[in-house]
Amino acid sequence: MTALKLQNSLSGKKETFEPINPDHVRIYACGPTVYSYAHIGNARMAVVFDVLANVLRTIYPKVTYVSNITDVDDKIITASHETGEAIDTITKKYADIYNADMASLGVKAPDIQPRATDHISQMIAIIEELIKKDHAYAADGHVLFNVPSFPKYGGLSGRSRDEQIAGARVEVASYKKDPADFVLWKPSNDDEPGWDSPWGKGRPGWHIECSAMAQEHLGLPFDIHGGGADLKFPHHENEIAQSCCAHGDKEDLSSFSKYWVHNGFVTVEGEKMSKSLGNVTLAHDLIKEHAGETLRLTLLSAHYRQPLDWTEESIKQSKKTLDRLYQYMREIDDIDYDDQASAPDTFMDALCDDLNTPKAISALIALGKHAAEAKTPAAKSEFYAAARTLNILQQNADEWLGYSVSGNDVDENMINFLLQQRKDARAEKNYARSDEIRDELLEMGIAIEDTAEGTIWKKVS
Repeated sequence: MTALKLQNSLSGKKETFEPINPDHVRIYACGPTVYSYAHIGNARMAVVFDVLANVLRTIYPKVTYVSNITDVDDKIITASHETGEAIDTITKKYADIYNADMASLGVKAPDIQPRATDHISQMIAIIEELIKKDHAYAADGHVLFNVPSFPKYGGLSGRSRDEQIAGARVEVASYKKDPADFVLWKPSNDDEPGWDSPWGKGRPGWHIECSAMAQEHLGLPFDIHGGGADLKFPHHENEIAQSCCAHGDKEDLSSFSKYWVHNGFVTVEGEKMSKSLGNVTLAHDLIKEHAGETLRLTLLSAHYRQPLDWTEESIKQSKKTLDRLYQYMREIDDIDYDDQASAPDTFMDALCDDLNTPKAISALIALGKHAAEAKTPAAKSEFYAAARTLNILQQNADEWLGYSVSGNDVDENMINFLLQQRKDARAEKNYARSDEIRDELLEMGIAIEDTAEGTIWKKVS
């Protein structure tokens, strides 16, 4: 297996991954703000970093993966005002839904899932350090990071000074020393969540939350930080600034996180997701219509750094691919295998090349075809090990393919009756009647297959 290479957003280059400590790799990805359902773009981040964590675990003895929950934010407060629900009720509800939805997509829970509200004291400590070092200042109950105090600001996104101000998405308040300055702490009204601080009752700005949680659970510096491409500026840019200035080396942007990984945007049928277009696609809705593995494979069907266009056709193609892979599984069901085996280099080399999942999926198909033809324990072991790395093919093959599946919409007595009639017709060489019965079953949504062991049936859509 070749060395793992990742596109480092900080350097703009594909680099060989060299962990700070090979005995313990530490990784952080920005999780959801829990005020509503996660859309498919949020799910892409979760699936991509789940695969990255899987790959790292095949190479290194210990990996700690942290992905947070943001449970204090202006969007949550707005949702509380609009619905009349308590903030704690909203955040618990949508955090639970998010975790359940991601589990349906085969995403394993992160090793640590910290919540912002449990880390207020750590945020205050970082802010105090920034003020002490003249990188932040208090004004009108707010505390702001002074961007000009950090000359290397913009090193992650590559944005110019004018682009920084235009892209900050925050109006220029009168108490700001510089238009690019961003909030570390803000005052809270009586009907808003707030905590006591040296600057009065208030709550943290969004950016300081991840800096505090990453530092608390991973230490500084750690190996990999990332998330969706939309977070690169201003969120990740601001994290670097405040963390490097407070506790790292302000001349070295990698003194917070050594590598930065960002997945690309998701469009829907060629259009950017937006409420105005009415095409915001929620993972919670999709899993009601499609199997989680189908959605997961669709999210992995494009290289993670490239845009992914979410279409009905792409979902159908992923379902066809999985059907093919499950058919291979079914053909080797009675072959022994080693469930501790490693995936072969032909597969892992693709993932080690900056998580090239399209190439890895092609390699998996080839492994499945070889296993079905060779029917050896070694071939099956490699096929299953590769599937585990992508966390697909985790279902029973017969059930996935619909063979002899019972349910409220299946009349098994009628199916068995017709199959017996067809068997009798074939014994009498009445092949016309045999074909009629096959067609009758197909109209019922049942396909049949004649095997050496007898006739078997499966549900078809």
